[in-house]
Amino acid sequence: MLSVKPVGRGAASRKYDLLTAMGSFALAQPKGVQRLILRLMTLIVARYNWSRDELAVGQREIARLWHCDERTVKREMARLRAMGWLVVRRQGARGRVTEYALDIDRMLEATREVWADVGPDFALRLEGAPEATVVPMPVRGTVTPPDLTGGTEWDLAKGLLHGEDQGSYGAWLAALARAGRAGGRLTLKAPSRFHGAYVQTHLIGRITAAVRSVDDSVSEVVVVA
Repeated sequence: MLSVKPVGRGAASRKYDLLTAMGSFALAQPKGVQRLILRLMTLIVARYNWSRDELAVGQREIARLWHCDERTVKREMARLRAMGWLVVRRQGARGRVTEYALDIDRMLEATREVWADVGPDFALRLEGAPEATVVPMPVRGTVTPPDLTGGTEWDLAKGLLHGEDQGSYGAWLAALARAGRAGGRLTLKAPSRFHGAYVQTHLIGRITAAVRSVDDSVSEVVVVA
């Protein structure tokens, strides 16, 4: 799962992932919860100290940021603590504001249900799949053309895709196998979850166009692992 403290190498992308998960989750909730999470997101972006893992802001300043009164701030901060998303690190006393920290593990667990809605690559990343810089494999010589003797829509489409871009075909498409056909839906099987997620995210448009050019009864192509 995403690092508990989004600091160090890749910290910026991890922060964006956390905020994306929060935003997508909020949009699936009733309006009151949406507003609560939007308020927290605004507070995080404006005032969270990531290097110290700390939020130290007075209620008056939060009220100005949220365009509400301090009573509302007190209530909303209590709701966030009850959700487990905010934890008190040091209670305010004698003029000092209360210091909070984010419980990122709790926040991610609460938002897990929407990760796949953002995208398969996003879900894989938050689940802890190894990050990789995706670079198509180098083409040494000529990539072997696909065998077209089967005559299926996928066999014929692979011939087109090979002709368009041998590098992309050899790196990502040659390994896809026809898993089945149900009506207008063609299912392809990838050798791994990461491979399938990359193809589904970045290449499915090209694949669908190629398949439909040889069989216009295909309305959808999906990739599974």
